[in-house]
Amino acid sequence: MAPKPRRNGRVSGCLAALRYGATGAAGVADVRGRGPMVVIEFAEQGPTSKPRTDLATRPGTPRIGRLMTLAPTKPHPIFLAGRWVESDDVLEVTNPAHPDQPAGATYNATAEQYEEAVQAAVRAFEVTRRLPAYERGAILRNISAGIEERREELGRLMATESGKPIRDALVEVDRAVTTFRLGAEEAERMTGELIPLDLMASSKGRVGITRRFPIGPVAAISPFNFPLNLAAHKLSPAIAAGCTVVLKPPSKDPLTMLTVAEIIERAGVPDGAVSILPMTRALGDKMVEDPRFKLLTFTGSPSVGWRMKQRAGKKRVVLELGGNAGVIVDETADLEWAVKRSLVGAFSYAGQVCISVQRVFIHRSVYTRFLDGFIEGAKELKVGDPLDPETQLGPMVDEQAARRTESWVDEAHQLGGRVLLGGRAEGSFFPPTVLVDTPPTAQVWSNEAFAPLVVAFPFDDLDEAIAQVNDSFYGLQTGMFTNDLEHSWRAFNELEVGGVIVNDVPTYRIDHMPYGGVKDSGMGREGLRWSMEDMTELRLMVVAQPG
Repeated sequence: MAPKPRRNGRVSGCLAALRYGATGAAGVADVRGRGPMVVIEFAEQGPTSKPRTDLATRPGTPRIGRLMTLAPTKPHPIFLAGRWVESDDVLEVTNPAHPDQPAGATYNATAEQYEEAVQAAVRAFEVTRRLPAYERGAILRNISAGIEERREELGRLMATESGKPIRDALVEVDRAVTTFRLGAEEAERMTGELIPLDLMASSKGRVGITRRFPIGPVAAISPFNFPLNLAAHKLSPAIAAGCTVVLKPPSKDPLTMLTVAEIIERAGVPDGAVSILPMTRALGDKMVEDPRFKLLTFTGSPSVGWRMKQRAGKKRVVLELGGNAGVIVDETADLEWAVKRSLVGAFSYAGQVCISVQRVFIHRSVYTRFLDGFIEGAKELKVGDPLDPETQLGPMVDEQAARRTESWVDEAHQLGGRVLLGGRAEGSFFPPTVLVDTPPTAQVWSNEAFAPLVVAFPFDDLDEAIAQVNDSFYGLQTGMFTNDLEHSWRAFNELEVGGVIVNDVPTYRIDHMPYGGVKDSGMGREGLRWSMEDMTELRLMVVAQPG
Protein backbone atom coordinates (compact mmCIF):
# COMPACT_ATOMS: atom_id res chain seq x y z
CA MET A 1 0.00 0.00 0.00
CA ALA A 2 1.34 3.44 -0.84
CA PRO A 3 2.39 5.50 2.18
CA LYS A 4 0.32 8.56 2.93
CA PRO A 5 1.98 11.69 1.52
CA ARG A 6 2.52 14.63 3.82
CA ARG A 7 2.27 18.39 3.25
CA ASN A 8 5.40 20.31 2.44
CA GLY A 9 4.36 23.79 3.56
CA ARG A 10 1.78 25.77 1.60
CA VAL A 11 0.00 24.65 -1.50
CA SER A 12 2.58 25.72 -4.07
CA GLY A 13 1.05 27.54 -7.01
CA CYS A 14 -2.17 25.60 -6.31
CA LEU A 15 -0.45 22.50 -7.70
CA ALA A 16 -0.43 20.97 -4.21
CA ALA A 17 3.30 20.59 -3.57
CA LEU A 18 3.45 17.31 -1.68
CA ARG A 19 6.26 14.92 -0.90
CA TYR A 20 6.47 11.38 0.36
CA GLY A 21 8.19 10.47 3.56
CA ALA A 22 11.13 8.11 3.72
CA THR A 23 9.79 5.68 1.14
CA GLY A 24 8.07 6.16 -2.20
CA ALA A 25 5.50 4.22 -4.16
CA ALA A 26 2.86 4.84 -6.75
CA GLY A 27 -0.22 6.54 -5.38
CA VAL A 28 -2.58 9.45 -5.44
CA ALA A 29 -2.21 12.48 -3.18
CA ASP A 30 -4.90 14.96 -2.37
CA VAL A 31 -5.26 18.19 -0.43
CA ARG A 32 -8.59 19.12 1.10
CA GLY A 33 -10.01 22.45 2.14
CA ARG A 34 -11.96 25.17 0.37
CA GLY A 35 -11.95 25.52 -3.40
CA PRO A 36 -11.11 22.83 -6.02
CA MET A 37 -9.06 19.77 -5.06
CA VAL A 38 -6.09 18.86 -7.24
CA VAL A 39 -5.25 15.16 -7.55
CA ILE A 40 -1.61 14.42 -8.27
CA GLU A 41 -0.32 10.97 -9.16
CA PHE A 42 3.15 9.80 -8.05
CA ALA A 43 5.34 7.40 -9.95
CA GLU A 44 7.14 4.57 -8.19
CA GLN A 45 10.42 6.27 -7.32
CA GLY A 46 12.59 7.01 -4.33
CA PRO A 47 12.04 9.26 -1.33
CA THR A 48 12.61 12.43 -3.35
CA SER A 49 9.86 11.62 -5.86
CA LYS A 50 8.32 14.63 -7.53
CA PRO A 51 4.60 14.77 -8.34
CA ARG A 52 3.66 13.42 -11.76
CA THR A 53 0.90 15.35 -13.48
CA ASP A 54 1.46 13.66 -16.83
CA LEU A 55 -0.12 10.32 -15.92
CA ALA A 56 -3.63 9.19 -16.78
CA THR A 57 -6.26 9.58 -14.11
CA ARG A 58 -7.92 6.61 -12.46
CA PRO A 59 -11.02 5.31 -14.25
CA GLY A 60 -13.97 7.64 -13.83
CA THR A 61 -11.87 10.59 -12.63
CA PRO A 62 -12.62 13.86 -14.48
CA ARG A 63 -9.65 15.51 -16.13
CA ILE A 64 -8.54 19.02 -17.06
CA GLY A 65 -5.71 18.45 -19.49
CA ARG A 66 -3.24 16.74 -17.21
CA LEU A 67 -4.53 18.43 -14.07
CA MET A 68 -7.40 16.55 -12.41
CA THR A 69 -9.96 18.45 -10.34
CA LEU A 70 -12.18 16.51 -7.96
CA ALA A 71 -12.81 18.31 -4.69
CA PRO A 72 -11.52 21.33 -2.71
CA THR A 73 -7.97 22.56 -2.14
CA LYS A 74 -7.19 25.32 0.29
CA PRO A 75 -6.91 28.65 -1.54
CA HIS A 76 -3.40 30.04 -1.96
CA PRO A 77 -2.66 32.74 0.65
CA ILE A 78 -1.72 36.25 -0.49
CA PHE A 79 1.64 37.95 0.06
CA LEU A 80 1.41 40.95 2.37
CA ALA A 81 4.66 42.78 3.12
CA GLY A 82 6.68 39.59 3.49
CA ARG A 83 4.13 37.32 5.17
CA TRP A 84 1.25 35.12 4.01
CA VAL A 85 -2.31 36.00 4.93
CA GLU A 86 -5.87 34.97 4.13
CA SER A 87 -9.22 36.75 4.07
CA ASP A 88 -12.90 35.89 4.04
CA ASP A 89 -13.20 36.87 0.36
CA VAL A 90 -12.27 33.76 -1.64
CA LEU A 91 -11.34 34.43 -5.28
CA GLU A 92 -12.08 31.44 -7.51
CA VAL A 93 -9.87 31.09 -10.59
CA THR A 94 -11.44 29.55 -13.70
CA ASN A 95 -9.71 27.34 -16.24
CA PRO A 96 -10.52 29.07 -19.57
CA ALA A 97 -10.27 25.81 -21.50
CA HIS A 98 -12.78 24.14 -19.16
CA PRO A 99 -14.89 26.95 -17.66
CA ASP A 100 -16.98 24.57 -15.56
CA GLN A 101 -13.89 23.39 -13.65
CA PRO A 102 -11.87 25.84 -11.52
CA ALA A 103 -8.10 26.13 -11.87
CA GLY A 104 -7.61 27.06 -8.21
CA ALA A 105 -8.42 29.74 -5.70
CA THR A 106 -6.88 32.51 -3.61
CA TYR A 107 -8.20 35.50 -1.66
CA ASN A 108 -9.00 39.14 -2.33
CA ALA A 109 -7.27 41.45 0.13
CA THR A 110 -9.39 43.35 2.62
CA ALA A 111 -9.25 47.11 3.07
CA GLU A 112 -7.33 46.56 6.30
CA GLN A 113 -4.80 44.31 4.57
CA TYR A 114 -4.35 46.87 1.81
CA GLU A 115 -3.70 49.58 4.40
CA GLU A 116 -1.14 47.40 6.14
CA ALA A 117 0.65 46.76 2.83
CA VAL A 118 0.82 50.47 1.98
CA GLN A 119 2.10 51.44 5.41
CA ALA A 120 4.72 48.70 5.18
CA ALA A 121 5.80 49.94 1.72
CA VAL A 122 6.21 53.47 3.07
CA ARG A 123 8.33 52.25 6.01
CA ALA A 124 10.38 49.86 3.88
CA PHE A 125 11.25 52.63 1.43
CA GLU A 126 13.54 54.09 4.10
CA VAL A 127 15.48 50.82 3.79
CA THR A 128 15.29 50.16 0.04
CA ARG A 129 16.31 53.68 -0.99
CA ARG A 130 19.61 53.12 0.81
CA LEU A 131 20.29 49.61 -0.49
CA PRO A 132 23.60 49.48 -2.37
CA ALA A 133 23.55 48.39 -5.99
CA TYR A 134 25.16 45.02 -5.30
CA GLU A 135 22.38 44.09 -2.87
CA ARG A 136 19.63 45.12 -5.28
CA GLY A 137 21.38 43.16 -8.01
CA ALA A 138 21.71 40.08 -5.81
CA ILE A 139 17.99 40.15 -4.92
CA LEU A 140 16.99 40.32 -8.57
CA ARG A 141 19.37 37.54 -9.59
CA ASN A 142 17.93 35.37 -6.83
CA ILE A 143 14.42 35.96 -8.16
CA SER A 144 15.56 35.22 -11.71
CA ALA A 145 17.21 31.96 -10.64
CA GLY A 146 14.18 30.93 -8.59
CA ILE A 147 11.84 31.41 -11.54
CA GLU A 148 14.16 29.43 -13.78
CA GLU A 149 14.29 26.61 -11.24
CA ARG A 150 10.48 26.38 -11.19
CA ARG A 151 10.05 26.87 -14.94
CA GLU A 152 7.90 23.82 -15.66
CA GLU A 153 5.65 24.38 -12.66
CA LEU A 154 5.06 28.03 -13.51
CA GLY A 155 4.46 27.24 -17.17
CA ARG A 156 1.85 24.58 -16.42
CA LEU A 157 0.13 26.76 -13.84
CA MET A 158 -0.02 29.67 -16.29
CA ALA A 159 -1.44 27.42 -19.02
CA THR A 160 -4.09 26.13 -16.63
CA GLU A 161 -5.30 29.45 -15.20
CA SER A 162 -4.85 31.71 -18.25
CA GLY A 163 -5.47 29.32 -21.14
CA LYS A 164 -2.13 30.22 -22.72
CA PRO A 165 -0.71 27.27 -24.69
CA ILE A 166 2.04 25.59 -22.68
CA ARG A 167 4.60 26.25 -25.43
CA ASP A 168 3.92 30.00 -25.11
CA ALA A 169 3.65 29.89 -21.32
CA LEU A 170 7.14 28.41 -21.05
CA VAL A 171 8.48 31.16 -23.31
CA GLU A 172 6.90 33.72 -20.99
CA VAL A 173 8.62 32.11 -18.01
CA ASP A 174 11.94 32.33 -19.86
CA ARG A 175 11.29 36.00 -20.60
CA ALA A 176 10.60 36.68 -16.93
CA VAL A 177 13.91 35.04 -16.03
CA THR A 178 15.55 37.51 -18.41
CA THR A 179 13.53 40.49 -17.15
CA PHE A 180 14.67 40.02 -13.56
CA ARG A 181 18.26 39.36 -14.67
CA LEU A 182 18.23 42.55 -16.74
CA GLY A 183 16.94 44.42 -13.70
CA ALA A 184 19.98 43.23 -11.75
CA GLU A 185 22.29 44.47 -14.50
CA GLU A 186 20.59 47.86 -14.71
CA ALA A 187 20.71 48.25 -10.92
CA GLU A 188 24.48 47.90 -11.12
CA ARG A 189 25.01 50.39 -13.94
CA MET A 190 22.60 53.20 -13.07
CA THR A 191 24.90 56.16 -13.59
CA GLY A 192 24.89 59.93 -13.35
CA GLU A 193 26.62 62.66 -15.32
CA LEU A 194 29.27 65.31 -14.77
CA ILE A 195 28.26 68.64 -16.36
CA PRO A 196 30.71 71.54 -16.80
CA LEU A 197 28.92 74.72 -15.70
CA ASP A 198 31.62 77.29 -16.49
CA LEU A 199 29.91 78.61 -19.62
CA MET A 200 29.94 82.19 -18.31
CA ALA A 201 32.50 84.12 -16.32
CA SER A 202 30.09 84.35 -13.40
CA SER A 203 29.92 80.52 -13.31
CA LYS A 204 33.67 79.91 -13.31
CA GLY A 205 34.89 77.04 -11.14
CA ARG A 206 31.58 75.18 -10.97
CA VAL A 207 30.53 71.70 -12.06
CA GLY A 208 27.24 69.84 -11.84
CA ILE A 209 26.82 66.20 -10.83
CA THR A 210 23.57 64.33 -11.51
CA ARG A 211 22.32 61.17 -9.86
CA ARG A 212 19.02 59.33 -9.97
CA PHE A 213 17.18 58.65 -6.69
CA PRO A 214 14.23 56.25 -6.21
CA ILE A 215 10.88 57.99 -6.45
CA GLY A 216 9.15 56.14 -3.61
CA PRO A 217 6.45 53.47 -3.21
CA VAL A 218 5.05 52.21 -6.52
CA ALA A 219 1.46 51.09 -7.19
CA ALA A 220 1.48 48.43 -9.92
CA ILE A 221 -1.45 46.83 -11.74
CA SER A 222 -0.76 44.02 -14.24
CA PRO A 223 -3.03 42.33 -16.84
CA PHE A 224 -4.20 38.76 -17.43
CA ASN A 225 -2.62 38.19 -20.84
CA PHE A 226 0.99 38.03 -19.60
CA PRO A 227 0.45 37.30 -15.90
CA LEU A 228 4.15 36.75 -15.18
CA ASN A 229 6.29 38.84 -17.49
CA LEU A 230 4.22 42.03 -17.50
CA ALA A 231 4.20 41.91 -13.71
CA ALA A 232 7.96 41.36 -13.86
CA HIS A 233 8.24 44.57 -15.90
CA LYS A 234 6.89 46.41 -12.88
CA LEU A 235 8.59 44.55 -10.03
CA SER A 236 12.06 44.24 -11.54
CA PRO A 237 12.71 47.94 -12.30
CA ALA A 238 11.10 48.98 -9.00
CA ILE A 239 13.45 46.76 -7.00
CA ALA A 240 16.39 47.76 -9.20
CA ALA A 241 15.69 51.45 -8.63
CA GLY A 242 15.32 51.07 -4.86
CA CYS A 243 11.54 51.52 -4.73
CA THR A 244 8.97 49.52 -2.82
CA VAL A 245 5.94 48.14 -4.65
CA VAL A 246 2.41 46.89 -4.07
CA LEU A 247 1.27 44.78 -7.04
CA LYS A 248 -2.35 44.02 -7.90
CA PRO A 249 -2.13 40.89 -10.10
CA PRO A 250 -4.96 40.08 -12.51
CA SER A 251 -8.07 38.56 -10.95
CA LYS A 252 -8.40 36.17 -13.90
CA ASP A 253 -5.04 34.48 -13.25
CA PRO A 254 -3.39 35.63 -10.00
CA LEU A 255 -1.90 32.29 -8.97
CA THR A 256 1.19 32.61 -11.18
CA MET A 257 2.40 35.75 -9.41
CA LEU A 258 1.49 34.38 -5.99
CA THR A 259 3.76 31.45 -6.78
CA VAL A 260 6.48 33.92 -7.79
CA ALA A 261 5.90 35.60 -4.42
CA GLU A 262 7.17 32.40 -2.82
CA ILE A 263 10.42 32.99 -4.71
CA ILE A 264 10.52 36.68 -3.79
CA GLU A 265 10.03 35.77 -0.13
CA ARG A 266 13.33 33.85 -0.17
CA ALA A 267 15.27 36.25 -2.41
CA GLY A 268 16.41 38.69 0.28
CA VAL A 269 13.82 41.44 -0.30
CA PRO A 270 13.54 43.67 2.81
CA ASP A 271 10.40 43.15 4.86
CA GLY A 272 7.52 45.22 3.54
CA ALA A 273 9.21 46.09 0.25
CA VAL A 274 6.96 43.90 -1.92
CA SER A 275 3.30 42.96 -1.51
CA ILE A 276 1.32 40.95 -4.08
CA LEU A 277 -2.36 41.37 -3.31
CA PRO A 278 -5.30 40.31 -5.46
CA MET A 279 -8.08 42.77 -4.76
CA THR A 280 -11.45 43.98 -5.94
CA ARG A 281 -11.72 46.78 -8.49
CA ALA A 282 -12.99 49.10 -5.76
CA LEU A 283 -9.87 48.52 -3.69
CA GLY A 284 -7.73 48.86 -6.82
CA ASP A 285 -9.34 52.25 -7.42
CA LYS A 286 -8.31 53.24 -3.90
CA MET A 287 -4.73 52.29 -4.73
CA VAL A 288 -4.84 54.45 -7.88
CA GLU A 289 -5.90 57.48 -5.84
CA ASP A 290 -3.66 56.87 -2.80
CA PRO A 291 -1.22 59.82 -2.49
CA ARG A 292 1.30 57.70 -0.59
CA PHE A 293 2.26 56.08 -3.88
CA LYS A 294 4.59 58.23 -5.95
CA LEU A 295 4.13 56.34 -9.22
CA LEU A 296 1.30 54.31 -10.76
CA THR A 297 2.20 51.80 -13.46
CA PHE A 298 -0.74 50.17 -15.23
CA THR A 299 -1.00 47.76 -18.15
CA GLY A 300 -4.50 47.15 -19.49
CA SER A 301 -7.29 48.61 -21.55
CA PRO A 302 -7.19 52.24 -22.75
CA SER A 303 -10.59 53.13 -21.31
CA VAL A 304 -9.56 51.98 -17.84
CA GLY A 305 -6.04 53.40 -18.03
CA TRP A 306 -6.98 56.94 -18.99
CA ARG A 307 -9.65 57.08 -16.29
CA MET A 308 -7.00 56.00 -13.79
CA LYS A 309 -4.74 58.84 -14.89
CA GLN A 310 -7.54 61.33 -14.20
CA ARG A 311 -7.88 60.02 -10.64
CA ALA A 312 -4.18 59.52 -9.87
CA GLY A 313 -3.58 62.98 -8.43
CA LYS A 314 0.00 64.26 -8.36
CA LYS A 315 1.72 60.89 -8.71
CA ARG A 316 3.64 60.04 -11.87
CA VAL A 317 1.70 57.69 -14.19
CA VAL A 318 2.98 55.13 -16.71
CA LEU A 319 0.34 53.57 -18.97
CA GLU A 320 0.90 50.62 -21.30
CA LEU A 321 -2.44 50.25 -23.06
CA GLY A 322 -3.93 48.65 -26.12
CA GLY A 323 -3.81 48.96 -29.87
CA ASN A 324 -5.06 47.68 -33.22
CA ALA A 325 -1.60 47.05 -34.58
CA GLY A 326 -0.96 47.25 -38.28
CA VAL A 327 1.36 45.42 -40.65
CA ILE A 328 2.46 46.78 -44.02
CA VAL A 329 3.61 44.30 -46.69
CA ASP A 330 5.08 46.10 -49.69
CA GLU A 331 5.82 44.76 -53.17
CA THR A 332 9.48 43.99 -52.33
CA ALA A 333 8.76 41.90 -49.22
CA ASP A 334 9.84 38.31 -48.70
CA LEU A 335 6.30 36.92 -48.79
CA GLU A 336 7.07 33.54 -47.27
CA TRP A 337 8.67 35.22 -44.25
CA ALA A 338 5.92 37.84 -44.02
CA VAL A 339 3.19 35.17 -44.01
CA LYS A 340 5.00 33.01 -41.47
CA ARG A 341 5.61 35.85 -39.03
CA SER A 342 2.17 37.39 -39.50
CA LEU A 343 0.54 34.09 -38.53
CA VAL A 344 2.54 34.12 -35.31
CA GLY A 345 1.77 37.78 -34.69
CA ALA A 346 -1.95 37.40 -35.32
CA PHE A 347 -2.81 34.19 -33.51
CA SER A 348 -0.37 33.72 -30.62
CA TYR A 349 -2.30 33.44 -27.38
CA ALA A 350 -5.56 33.73 -29.32
CA GLY A 351 -4.67 37.30 -30.33
CA GLN A 352 -4.91 38.49 -26.72
CA VAL A 353 -1.79 40.64 -27.02
CA CYS A 354 -1.88 44.43 -27.19
CA ILE A 355 0.52 44.34 -30.16
CA SER A 356 -1.20 41.43 -31.90
CA VAL A 357 -1.46 41.75 -35.69
CA GLN A 358 -4.99 43.02 -36.38
CA ARG A 359 -4.85 45.14 -39.57
CA VAL A 360 -2.74 43.99 -42.54
CA PHE A 361 -2.10 46.35 -45.46
CA ILE A 362 -0.77 44.48 -48.52
CA HIS A 363 0.49 45.93 -51.79
CA ARG A 364 -2.03 45.08 -54.50
CA SER A 365 0.62 43.31 -56.62
CA VAL A 366 1.18 40.67 -53.91
CA TYR A 367 -2.20 40.86 -52.17
CA THR A 368 -3.67 37.58 -53.45
CA ARG A 369 -0.49 35.58 -52.93
CA PHE A 370 -0.04 36.84 -49.37
CA LEU A 371 -3.68 36.31 -48.47
CA ASP A 372 -3.82 32.79 -49.93
CA GLY A 373 -0.71 31.77 -48.01
CA PHE A 374 -1.94 33.40 -44.83
CA ILE A 375 -5.33 31.67 -44.93
CA GLU A 376 -3.78 28.28 -45.68
CA GLY A 377 -1.38 28.73 -42.77
CA ALA A 378 -4.21 29.75 -40.45
CA LYS A 379 -6.19 26.62 -41.38
CA GLU A 380 -3.25 24.45 -40.30
CA LEU A 381 -2.96 25.92 -36.80
CA LYS A 382 -3.78 23.39 -34.09
CA VAL A 383 -6.56 24.56 -31.79
CA GLY A 384 -6.86 22.67 -28.51
CA ASP A 385 -6.08 22.19 -24.85
CA PRO A 386 -3.44 24.63 -23.58
CA LEU A 387 -1.59 21.82 -21.78
CA ASP A 388 -1.03 19.94 -25.05
CA PRO A 389 2.49 20.86 -26.27
CA GLU A 390 1.23 20.76 -29.86
CA THR A 391 -1.52 23.35 -29.31
CA GLN A 392 -0.91 26.64 -31.09
CA LEU A 393 -4.25 28.33 -30.39
CA GLY A 394 -5.99 27.91 -27.06
CA PRO A 395 -9.12 29.50 -25.61
CA MET A 396 -9.83 33.15 -25.07
CA VAL A 397 -9.89 34.31 -21.49
CA ASP A 398 -13.60 33.50 -21.13
CA GLU A 399 -16.76 32.85 -23.11
CA GLN A 400 -17.80 36.49 -22.86
CA ALA A 401 -14.67 37.56 -24.77
CA ALA A 402 -15.36 34.98 -27.48
CA ARG A 403 -19.01 36.08 -27.83
CA ARG A 404 -17.98 39.74 -28.00
CA THR A 405 -15.52 38.91 -30.81
CA GLU A 406 -18.22 37.04 -32.71
CA SER A 407 -20.53 40.07 -32.43
CA TRP A 408 -17.80 42.29 -33.90
CA VAL A 409 -17.38 39.91 -36.84
CA ASP A 410 -21.16 39.93 -37.39
CA GLU A 411 -21.15 43.74 -37.35
CA ALA A 412 -18.34 43.86 -39.93
CA HIS A 413 -20.28 41.44 -42.16
CA GLN A 414 -23.41 43.58 -41.90
CA LEU A 415 -21.35 46.62 -42.95
CA GLY A 416 -20.15 44.87 -46.12
CA GLY A 417 -17.12 42.94 -44.91
CA ARG A 418 -16.51 39.38 -46.05
CA VAL A 419 -15.42 36.60 -43.69
CA LEU A 420 -12.91 34.36 -45.47
CA LEU A 421 -12.15 32.15 -42.49
CA GLY A 422 -13.56 31.47 -39.04
CA GLY A 423 -15.82 33.93 -37.29
CA ARG A 424 -17.91 31.69 -35.02
CA ALA A 425 -17.22 31.09 -31.32
CA GLU A 426 -17.41 27.71 -29.67
CA GLY A 427 -17.56 28.24 -25.92
CA SER A 428 -14.43 30.14 -24.93
CA PHE A 429 -12.64 29.13 -28.12
CA PHE A 430 -12.55 31.38 -31.18
CA PRO A 431 -10.98 30.12 -34.42
CA PRO A 432 -8.44 31.98 -36.57
CA THR A 433 -10.53 34.56 -38.42
CA VAL A 434 -9.77 36.58 -41.57
CA LEU A 435 -11.94 39.39 -42.99
CA VAL A 436 -11.66 41.57 -46.09
CA ASP A 437 -13.60 44.54 -47.52
CA THR A 438 -14.20 45.83 -44.00
CA PRO A 439 -15.04 49.56 -43.70
CA PRO A 440 -13.11 51.75 -41.23
CA THR A 441 -16.32 52.25 -39.22
CA ALA A 442 -16.38 48.58 -38.19
CA GLN A 443 -15.20 47.68 -34.69
CA VAL A 444 -12.71 45.16 -36.08
CA TRP A 445 -10.95 48.05 -37.84
CA SER A 446 -11.30 50.95 -35.44
CA ASN A 447 -11.03 49.32 -31.99
CA GLU A 448 -8.77 46.77 -30.32
CA ALA A 449 -10.10 43.29 -31.13
CA PHE A 450 -7.85 41.45 -28.63
CA ALA A 451 -8.79 38.25 -30.44
CA PRO A 452 -7.47 35.87 -33.13
CA LEU A 453 -8.82 38.13 -35.85
CA VAL A 454 -7.22 39.85 -38.85
CA VAL A 455 -8.64 42.31 -41.36
CA ALA A 456 -6.76 42.64 -44.67
CA PHE A 457 -6.66 45.56 -47.14
CA PRO A 458 -4.89 46.12 -50.48
CA PHE A 459 -2.99 49.34 -51.19
CA ASP A 460 -1.31 50.85 -54.23
CA ASP A 461 0.99 53.46 -52.70
CA LEU A 462 3.07 53.29 -49.51
CA ASP A 463 1.91 56.70 -48.36
CA GLU A 464 -1.67 55.40 -48.60
CA ALA A 465 -0.80 52.44 -46.35
CA ILE A 466 0.96 54.67 -43.83
CA ALA A 467 -2.07 56.96 -43.72
CA GLN A 468 -4.36 53.99 -43.09
CA VAL A 469 -2.19 52.72 -40.24
CA ASN A 470 -2.21 56.20 -38.73
CA ASP A 471 -6.01 56.40 -39.07
CA SER A 472 -6.44 55.05 -35.56
CA PHE A 473 -6.88 56.18 -31.99
CA TYR A 474 -3.95 53.92 -31.16
CA GLY A 475 -0.23 53.97 -31.83
CA LEU A 476 1.70 51.16 -30.19
CA GLN A 477 3.83 49.32 -32.79
CA THR A 478 3.69 48.63 -36.52
CA GLY A 479 5.36 45.90 -38.58
CA MET A 480 6.81 46.69 -42.00
CA PHE A 481 7.85 43.92 -44.42
CA THR A 482 10.08 45.37 -47.14
CA ASN A 483 13.44 45.04 -48.84
CA ASP A 484 13.46 48.72 -49.76
CA LEU A 485 15.54 50.78 -47.34
CA GLU A 486 13.86 54.02 -48.39
CA HIS A 487 10.47 52.50 -47.53
CA SER A 488 11.79 51.56 -44.09
CA TRP A 489 12.96 55.10 -43.39
CA ARG A 490 9.74 56.62 -44.69
CA ALA A 491 7.71 54.36 -42.41
CA PHE A 492 9.95 55.17 -39.46
CA ASN A 493 9.58 58.91 -40.07
CA GLU A 494 5.84 58.99 -40.76
CA LEU A 495 4.14 56.26 -38.71
CA GLU A 496 2.53 57.59 -35.52
CA VAL A 497 3.53 54.74 -33.25
CA GLY A 498 5.94 53.96 -30.43
CA GLY A 499 7.89 51.40 -32.45
CA VAL A 500 8.40 50.42 -36.10
CA ILE A 501 9.48 46.79 -36.55
CA VAL A 502 11.09 46.28 -39.97
CA ASN A 503 10.76 42.80 -41.49
CA ASP A 504 8.88 41.49 -38.51
CA VAL A 505 5.48 41.84 -36.87
CA PRO A 506 4.45 44.50 -34.34
CA THR A 507 4.07 41.64 -31.86
CA TYR A 508 7.86 41.45 -31.55
CA ARG A 509 9.28 42.55 -28.21
CA ILE A 510 12.42 41.72 -26.29
CA ASP A 511 12.53 42.85 -22.72
CA HIS A 512 15.37 45.35 -22.65
CA MET A 513 14.13 47.49 -25.54
CA PRO A 514 12.05 50.64 -24.94
CA TYR A 515 8.42 49.70 -25.36
CA GLY A 516 5.32 51.86 -25.30
CA GLY A 517 2.86 53.79 -27.40
CA VAL A 518 1.47 57.18 -28.37
CA LYS A 519 -2.06 58.52 -28.70
CA ASP A 520 -4.52 56.28 -26.80
CA SER A 521 -1.96 53.48 -26.51
CA GLY A 522 -0.37 55.00 -23.43
CA MET A 523 2.38 57.17 -22.05
CA GLY A 524 5.86 56.39 -20.80
CA ARG A 525 8.05 53.46 -21.75
CA GLU A 526 8.80 50.02 -20.35
CA GLY A 527 12.04 48.15 -20.82
CA LEU A 528 14.19 48.04 -17.71
CA ARG A 529 16.32 51.15 -18.21
CA TRP A 530 13.39 53.30 -19.32
CA SER A 531 11.13 52.06 -16.54
CA MET A 532 13.83 52.90 -14.02
CA GLU A 533 13.98 56.46 -15.35
CA ASP A 534 10.27 56.79 -14.55
CA MET A 535 10.79 55.22 -11.12
CA THR A 536 13.59 57.63 -10.18
CA GLU A 537 14.03 61.39 -9.82
CA LEU A 538 17.00 63.20 -11.30
CA ARG A 539 18.83 65.25 -8.69
CA LEU A 540 21.57 67.80 -9.36
CA MET A 541 24.42 68.80 -7.07
CA VAL A 542 26.42 71.90 -8.01
CA VAL A 543 29.96 72.14 -6.65
CA ALA A 544 31.71 75.51 -6.67
CA GLN A 545 35.43 75.99 -6.18
CA PRO A 546 35.88 78.83 -3.67
CA GLY A 547 37.98 81.82 -4.66
